[in-house]
Amino acid sequence: MGGVSRRAFAVAAVSALAMTPRASAAPVPSGAPAPSAVPGPAASSPSRRAVDEMRGMWLATVANRDWPSRAGLRASEQRAELVEYLDTAVRHRLNTVFFQVRPTADALWPSAHEPWSEYLSGSQGRDPGWDPLGTAVKEAHARGLELHAWFNPYRVATHDDPSRLLPSHPARRHPEWVVPYGGKLYYDPGRPEVRAFVQDAMLDAVEKYAVDGVHFDDYFYPYPVAGQSFDDGAAYRAHGGGFSTRAAWRRHNIDLLVRETADRVKKIRPAAAFGVSPFGVWRNATTDERGSDTRAGVQTYDDLHADTRKWVREGWLDYIVPQLYWLAQPLDQQVPANYAVLVDWWSRVVRGTGTELYIGEALYKVGAAGQPAQWSDPAELSRHLDLCSTYPEVRGNIFFSAKEVGQDPLGAMSLLVNKHYRGSP
Repeated sequence: MGGVSRRAFAVAAVSALAMTPRASAAPVPSGAPAPSAVPGPAASSPSRRAVDEMRGMWLATVANRDWPSRAGLRASEQRAELVEYLDTAVRHRLNTVFFQVRPTADALWPSAHEPWSEYLSGSQGRDPGWDPLGTAVKEAHARGLELHAWFNPYRVATHDDPSRLLPSHPARRHPEWVVPYGGKLYYDPGRPEVRAFVQDAMLDAVEKYAVDGVHFDDYFYPYPVAGQSFDDGAAYRAHGGGFSTRAAWRRHNIDLLVRETADRVKKIRPAAAFGVSPFGVWRNATTDERGSDTRAGVQTYDDLHADTRKWVREGWLDYIVPQLYWLAQPLDQQVPANYAVLVDWWSRVVRGTGTELYIGEALYKVGAAGQPAQWSDPAELSRHLDLCSTYPEVRGNIFFSAKEVGQDPLGAMSLLVNKHYRGSP
């Protein structure tokens, strides 16, 4: 590109993409029908390395966000809804589903460590009468989809009342492991016994099922709550010696979780990928010159104690999916965070490493009340993929979440699929 810098090129690309559709395919009008299904299921389980371009969706279960539609459905109804989501992925020419199987220190499979999730039956610990994760793996593979098991490591409950947990729940048997914070309950990441337990609980699923990946979301230490502090003082006094600050000790704790999980996944299921989908801003450049040109109110390094940049550069992750849930705007606009800025920054972070970069997309914002006007443009996400296509480091995109993939708000998903996903997934 001669003397044109990557930054100048990105500015020009964003401006041009806002006005000009890609010549290779005409955009589909808003409200266009969903693309037709890919004919015929695959005969065998796909290999992780067979996926050249990630086309994924998150299937969330916490608080029945996507699935099941409500707690207490009959097993046959739950299964039918789950299979329909897999069929939705196929119809939209996706190739990977990230299925949330441990939303709150519970399980969507018969676990030796934790109770059945209340989001299935309505009562924690009640057997739903079938095996959701086992079914999801089998049915995904029958359709040529990869199935990544999505875990939340430390969240215990979305309330702060331990008495609402089963008496046999590990958090009840080990109350010293638990920290109430911001109206929720969390396991304390600073306790080595907690770190060992949550790994054992998650990897039970990896041992039992032929999952194609192990996936963490963005929750490590919890997001900050104004006026509150996370009370891990006892653990810090017991285990924080040798660290200059509590923040450095906390980052070390999360580093250990990620590195140890990566090692154990490779031992148990070598073909499975291990990845994380963090909040999209590691650090602002005003905090650290290595950071992004952003002004985000949350920085994963400082607030969640998750050094996501380090994990990439140390080679602990097979892939990373920063959640870039912002608009793509010209780079000279002063906004807290800009999709275009962050795609460029993450591309430079992964360059030369063995970590694949996928971008997390905010499909849930399209047409949603209270969002900026640009999210009412059904072509916004399609422009995101146009921009991504200019970065060879970006290997695909993942959409939050499955409910919106099926609902296709404003026809945005159909437009994107027909423009960008014409070929086989």
